[in-house]
Parts: sequence; structure tokens; C-alpha cells
Amino acid sequence: MYTIKWKDELVSILDQRQLPKKEVYNDYADYPGVAEAIRRLEVRGAPAIGIAAAMGLALAARFHKDLKRDAFIEEMNRVCDHFAATRPTAVNLFWAIERMKKILEKQGNVGELAAAFRKESEQILQEDIDANHRMGSNGSRFLEDGDVVMTHCNAGALATGGFGTALGVIRAAIEEGKKISVYACETRPVLQGARLTAWELMADGIEVTVITDNMAAHFMKQGIIKKIIVGADRVAANGDVANKIGTYSHAVAAKHHNIPFYVAAPTTTLDKDTATGDDIVIEERSVDEVAFVGESQVAPEGVVIRNPAFDVTPAGLVSAIITEKGVIENPGDGGITSHL
Repeated sequence: MYTIKWKDELVSILDQRQLPKKEVYNDYADYPGVAEAIRRLEVRGAPAIGIAAAMGLALAARFHKDLKRDAFIEEMNRVCDHFAATRPTAVNLFWAIERMKKILEKQGNVGELAAAFRKESEQILQEDIDANHRMGSNGSRFLEDGDVVMTHCNAGALATGGFGTALGVIRAAIEEGKKISVYACETRPVLQGARLTAWELMADGIEVTVITDNMAAHFMKQGIIKKIIVGADRVAANGDVANKIGTYSHAVAAKHHNIPFYVAAPTTTLDKDTATGDDIVIEERSVDEVAFVGESQVAPEGVVIRNPAFDVTPAGLVSAIITEKGVIENPGDGGITSHL
């Protein structure tokens, strides 16, 4: 299984909309296809979105390699804007775009620049996988043998280049010989926990139990859940964390029950230019995601529906932010800037 990779001259993406029923890979030869795959959640998770954008830009660079240098730069800047418009909340998308745009400042002919785009996208993929393994090693000390760990949405291999952020920490603890089991919140409305997290943990032979989102506090009160670890789509300078909708309510319940609440995210997700969570743009998605479960309509025709894809957890509710470069404990005390 892989989330995204180069297959010769094509970008191959696991279509996560079809999991867990079918494991289908779609291959793209042009950047509009990759951009649409990001927009429609075929590929999702902040790190994976950044990787996909980088590869899409490499496809565009190859397509436009016969242009004059000035025309090539103009066209690539337009394509960058196209990718930036796909998902507004995940900061890794914008980080990857800005990193790829720096290639346009280099010397060399257009053919050399196009080759540099491909090489850079490959490097971004490998760096993400390596970062996830280091993140796992940095965070595994927070998990004890016998822990039941709750997670929300999917912050595993499917959301990254491989290994995962939140699930990477769990995998690292298990590799150290600890017995860890997972409670995966289903994560309405798109069910990334039930469909994706459960699927990849079962594939790894990791014990997992799926619960609905509104069961979480019940199991916290019963003392079953010992730790909570989630991923992030953006972390503001003060330590506020944007993650999949529902994360905030879990953090509030965890605080009440004295359960540690951890966030695992690469440093590319830390956004020192966004002061607080109030400044993070929250994506609103199609109301059909709420009105339907699969093909079945579950809400009355014409009812008003809101569908924010993310919420923001205040830094004061976060026990630690685990990155590949180290751990920011109690981020509410001073934010993230001193750690960058």
C-alpha cells in the first residue's frame, strides 16, 4: 500500500474515497487531475496534500518545458495559484508550493528547471517519510505499555508520505515492544476514522476499535481511554491547533478527565506567520457530505446545513506538540515560535 508516488512519468494516488471497500490507484499525467484529486479528497491529510501539490507542479513543469523561460515562469506561477485554491486550511499545501516556486529563481534553461521540479517533489516525499519516523521516536515515550489511545480522523500513512504522524507515534511505540490498542473515532461527516484509520491499522495488525464521535467522552469517563493523539492541518504561532472538526470537543473532554492530549505534526505544519487559531481560514465543504451517508440521504431536503471541515483547539488544552525536531510541551505557555 502507498498513498502517493511517482510511477514512471505518472503521479499515482490511492483513491481514499473508495476505502475500505476497494483499494484503487489512479494515475495522473497532468496537473489538473492531481489538483482535482486534492479538492475531492481522493488524497487528503496535510502532509500528503503538500506532496501531491509538489508532484502536480512537477507534471506542469514537464508539460511546459518547451516554453521560453519568462513564459515558463509565468505559467508555473499560474499553476501554483491553481493548487493554492484547492484546500485553504492545510498549511503544508502552501509550504510545498512556496518551496517549489523557489526553483523558478534558479539559473538554467527551462529543461533544467523542469527536471529540478521533479527532483524536488521526490525529495519532499522522502523527507516527509523520514520526518514521520523521527516524530514517532520523539513521541513514543508518552505512550506506556498497555495504553488505549484514542485518535480522531486519519493521521496515519494515508495522510502522509508514509508511516504517519499520530499513528506514526503509535507505530513507533509498538515497534519498541509496547502493547498499544487504539480507539478510532469514526470522524463524521466523511468517516476518515472508520474508513481509513481502522483500515490501515488492521492491515498492520494493530488492535483497533471504532467508536462514533459522540461516544468519546463516555469512554474517557469510564477510564478506558488513557491518552489521545491527533494530527494537525495547521498550528498557529501561539500553539492553537487546527485539525479535523470534532477535535476541539475531544480536547475539552480530555481536559475534564485529566487525559493527556497530544498533537503530532511535522514542522512544516507549524505556521509562525499565523498568530492565533482565530486567524486560520476554516474550509467549509459541500453540505452533501452531511446530508448523505454514501448514497443514502439522512437529512430532510432543503434543511439548512453547515459543514466546516476543521475546528481549532486552543493551545492550553494541548499537552504537547510532537514534531520531528523535538517536542513542544505545554504549548499554551509560550506558543511554538521559540521552538522554530
